[in-house]
Amino acid sequence: MKRILIRGATIVTMDDTLGDLAGADLLVEGDRIAAVRPRIEVDDAEIVDGRGRIVIPGLINAHMHTWQTALRGYASNWTLPEYFGKMHAGLATVFTPADIHIATLVGALNQIDCGTTTLVDWCHNNPTPAHTDAAVSALSESGIRAAFFHGSPKPDPKPGQPHFSKLPHPRAEVERLMAGPFSGRNGLMTLGLAVLGPHYSTLDVARHDFALAREFGLVASMHQGGGAARTPEGWGVLVAEGLVGPGVNIVHGNNLSDEELRRFVDLGVSFSLTPENEMVQGHGFPITGRLLQLGAAPSLGVDLESVLSGDMFTVARMALTIQRALDNSAARDMRGEIPPTSTIPVRQALRWVTVEGAKMLGLEGQVGSLTPGKQADLVVLDATAMNLWPVHDPVATVVMQAGPANVEAVMIAGEWKKRDGRLHIADRQRKLDALATSGRRIIDDMNNIHKAA
Repeated sequence: MKRILIRGATIVTMDDTLGDLAGADLLVEGDRIAAVRPRIEVDDAEIVDGRGRIVIPGLINAHMHTWQTALRGYASNWTLPEYFGKMHAGLATVFTPADIHIATLVGALNQIDCGTTTLVDWCHNNPTPAHTDAAVSALSESGIRAAFFHGSPKPDPKPGQPHFSKLPHPRAEVERLMAGPFSGRNGLMTLGLAVLGPHYSTLDVARHDFALAREFGLVASMHQGGGAARTPEGWGVLVAEGLVGPGVNIVHGNNLSDEELRRFVDLGVSFSLTPENEMVQGHGFPITGRLLQLGAAPSLGVDLESVLSGDMFTVARMALTIQRALDNSAARDMRGEIPPTSTIPVRQALRWVTVEGAKMLGLEGQVGSLTPGKQADLVVLDATAMNLWPVHDPVATVVMQAGPANVEAVMIAGEWKKRDGRLHIADRQRKLDALATSGRRIIDDMNNIHKAA
């Protein structure tokens, strides 16, 4: 069995029992973490010098529409209503399976390059099984740990076609995926459902989709918010019918009332927030603090690289900064003074992009912390870099100062995916050229359709 020993590093385990260790060792055996302690003696391992390095659990991006990678920055000036019209009812409709594949592949590779080891790919531009298969194969090719959340496209209906809100999630596709690429439920790939939820569907469709996810034991994830709900009474009915509980994942949730949030937290619902994109596109303020007041915590995601960066360090920092600002503002309004200390410590923000992401996926026994026995998903940061040194508090350094440029190495399931600052990727330029070609063609095709109209 292959062994790798990282020696003499600062190790931020995110394990409440192990804590942080300075000048410590981490041993990987096969695909798992075998030991983490001050000194490990082995005579048959690859030795990695960890001096001047910070080792953290691999970051978990809990929500991203990776199919939009070829359109990076194209939607940066759009509000949410513009995005719905120009992306879902426009650009998305001219994607081919090849477009989905190259976008998902390069998007996933970039996640690894930036320190993300687990990606929740919320794929809702898959009008044919070929589009779905293209995304799944790209995730597999990238080597990232991926949760593929199978969704459904949202174009404007053509004459005689029903609105997407009236279309139940396709059982046949779920069965096909469960019997095919996800049949073993082992390895790096897991399946979830990206459903419409009561905010974007009829009540009958929401009932069907929640029951479908529960039948197959899959996470049912849905956007909540962004304009008026199609079924305002939907959540109350679904709760009353016992369809809401663990395994239900709400994305955003900015418009939920305090009572709804409390009910969902009590029922074991998880929340995935995308704080930067929510602020940019007009969803509203992230509900981070409202969840914390209820004893819950969010997982975090990038959301849209068509709008902003795919960097999870920035996502964690934005989530922390926004909520501290809201807390500070509330304190000044109520008491006329700034709080005596920060309301949220930096360690909580790091939990949101590690431990809480794993919990949302039901993978907390496998990833999210550097606990012996878990999968060896980890990131090595060069703490001697000019923007990080000196390190007084390693967690603060990671959350408040680190970025993708500091990611020296990335390991997923015991395999190095990045070493010495270089991502292991074949035909790098060919992939980037294909991505650029795809993006230009999608935009040109959409422009030609508008001209013809």
